[in-house]
Amino acid sequence: MQIHWDDTQPIYLQLRDRVLNMILDGSLQEGDALPSVRNISAEYQLNPITVSKAYQLLVESELAEKRRGLGMFVIEGAKEKLLKQEREQFLTVEWPALLQKIERLQISLDELFKRTKDEESDHE
Repeated sequence: MQIHWDDTQPIYLQLRDRVLNMILDGSLQEGDALPSVRNISAEYQLNPITVSKAYQLLVESELAEKRRGLGMFVIEGAKEKLLKQEREQFLTVEWPALLQKIERLQISLDELFKRTKDEESDHE
């Protein structure tokens, strides 16, 4: 799998976000081991310190834990905690900004719903 890194954000933050998304979408379950620092470093040609820094952020956020001699694991309750954080971020930061843009562009609710229905029918 090829990953393209975004130049506008440090790689360790992008890597952390990828792991967070894997937890949210269920490809990493609670109790699952994270891929080893060595494997991630080799697969994506990253400095092991970069990978370790991303994993440390997960530990600090209490979403992963290090088990001596075994590796890093997703903590029980991590998905629910992450969902709560992501919902709060969306409702307090992203949604108000999106709503302001909708109002600024004078897009009606009817227009939004019609566009959503049109896209849904295109995917069927």
